[in-house]
Amino acid sequence: MTQDPNAEKLLDHQYDGIQEYDNPLPKWWVYIFWATIVWAGVYFVLPGDLGHGGKKDAMYAKEMAAWEARVAAQGGGTPTGPDVDALTAMLADPAAIASGAATYAKYCQACHAAGGAGMIGPNLADDYWIHGGTPAEVWTVVGTGVLAKGMPAWQQMLPPDELDRVVAYVLSLRGSDPPNAKAPEGAKVGS
Repeated sequence: MTQDPNAEKLLDHQYDGIQEYDNPLPKWWVYIFWATIVWAGVYFVLPGDLGHGGKKDAMYAKEMAAWEARVAAQGGGTPTGPDVDALTAMLADPAAIASGAATYAKYCQACHAAGGAGMIGPNLADDYWIHGGTPAEVWTVVGTGVLAKGMPAWQQMLPPDELDRVVAYVLSLRGSDPPNAKAPEGAKVGS
């Protein structure tokens, strides 16, 4: 009987009657493993935009500033909130109200009916508002939505200037008394 030439490679332990060979990893795998460890150390101390996570905050702030500048260049106000003075000025601008009415007819009328009378969504023409009736509060509801009530967030879907104009149009509906208006919901807000 001949002896197994790989007998010296067998390990001393057994598990369920099975013995294991000592098969080392290929050298190129071992070299890549050690190279990644060395690269991680080098990467951690690299200067500039490449180095460790301390630069991430600065990079994020830079990218957000560029995004806000791009949004402002497209004709919108601040992308994170309403410009109440601009909304108030739009209430006196017939062109802005007409543009807002067109956007309303395209996206909002299905739930809030023509003239804001209310169907699935609440009546927008009365003095009763569920989430507040100030220009900032109306902009927040239109912009961020109320998902629990089925109101989508339009801030991600509409350009900022179009969002502002539709909010101005909604604000202009107050007191218009459309036919077949839905019953008031929410708290009364002063005119």
